[in-house]
Amino acid sequence: MEIEKSKRFELLPVNHQNWQNREEWFFNRKHTDTYEQWYEGRYKRAEVWQKKVMEQLVSKDKRVKTLLEFGCGTTRFTRWWKEIGIEATGGDISPLMLSQAVHLFEGDLVMADSHHMPFKDHTFDSLAFITTFEYYKDPVKVIREASRVAKYGIALGMMNRNSTKVVRRRVQEIFGANPFYLTATFYTPKKLTKIIEEALQGREYSIEWSCTGLPEWFPVQQWSLPYGDFFGLYVTFKDVE
Repeated sequence: MEIEKSKRFELLPVNHQNWQNREEWFFNRKHTDTYEQWYEGRYKRAEVWQKKVMEQLVSKDKRVKTLLEFGCGTTRFTRWWKEIGIEATGGDISPLMLSQAVHLFEGDLVMADSHHMPFKDHTFDSLAFITTFEYYKDPVKVIREASRVAKYGIALGMMNRNSTKVVRRRVQEIFGANPFYLTATFYTPKKLTKIIEEALQGREYSIEWSCTGLPEWFPVQQWSLPYGDFFGLYVTFKDVE
């Protein structure tokens, strides 16, 4: 006899598979269950270069010993910070992502909204957003919240609007082939800098960025021009001791 599955035992009810008043792929188990496999496949080379860029930017700030990564997902990057000598904590809004993260990451995890971080001022030396900032409807509020929780700086790694892959993704979406970026806002280093300037009015800080995600056949894989599939940006606060 076939037993009907009770909705009470679903990790995330169907009517709760949204955030910010819209459906998001990271609230859909069909997509979250294969997230780690995606990184181990065709995205592996890109991940290597993304980590190189983020390490170069964050490691320059010698004050950073602890870091909170929001939008940590399955902790793909969160696990990696330890390799460059930084103690990391992960935060995410998706219980589906965190249900995998608890088996993959030995550090602390918190389920919370990045617009309202459940931490006291200056709890961490730095705060990171890796390929998650694109999904925030109120990016100014998120940056302000990050600057409250992080004492010395904010690291951001994201998909670059100045990339031919953005066009490809949008075409795929039209044909229903790529649900991962439907609600994403793609930034350029210049556009993101303007968001930061609005959010951090009155603060003293500096900004440094670098791009990667260039074609494999290209003579360089990282440069200071605003072109490439991915860019990393680091905000260094200069008004704290």
